[in-house]
Amino acid sequence: MKLLLVGSTGLVGGRVLRLALADARINSVVAPSRRVHADHPKLQVPVVDFDQLPANAPWWQADAVVCTLGTTMRSAGSRQAFRRVDYDYPLAVARLARQHGTSTYVLNSAIGANADSRFFYNQVKGELERDLAGVGFASLTLVRPGVIGGHREEFRLGERAMVLALALSGPVLPRRWRLNPAQTIARVLIESAIRAEPGIHVISSEALL
Repeated sequence: MKLLLVGSTGLVGGRVLRLALADARINSVVAPSRRVHADHPKLQVPVVDFDQLPANAPWWQADAVVCTLGTTMRSAGSRQAFRRVDYDYPLAVARLARQHGTSTYVLNSAIGANADSRFFYNQVKGELERDLAGVGFASLTLVRPGVIGGHREEFRLGERAMVLALALSGPVLPRRWRLNPAQTIARVLIESAIRAEPGIHVISSEALL
């Protein structure tokens, strides 16, 4: 199997990459990025500008795409910049991969994704899910974690405090609001890509504990 992974330098994406490279079912991984990764015989890392993706690159053709692209409003600096990373880039990747024959797309989305939401973050996530459904993939899986647990290279004080609070109070919280480990999310993303079940599927935060 050939896997196309976008967002491979993030918290979840980095774990997807490590799992994919160690998985005997996956023969090769293409991880387009703004920077080069460590060398691995199964890994190809095209250096790209996500604002000007190469439309005719042969590596777009794969068995499945796993997309873990995403940022925060604070990191993005504006709504426009946030939307570019969390909507424009994942949708552009989806359209190019589909044009080249890729039939499966798996998205790391978010709990509360809803195109009609009053909250901008949830609205953007929901709009992406809605528009991915129109691209024409034979298999589309939308994974919706809540707060993601795991070490980030980027320090986020508010998020770290929330992770700690959820870790301490997890046993008494409803399953929907418990901490979702990044490693668990990564495993679910890979398994969804490999299974490639026909149709549109939603995996909720309760299934990511």
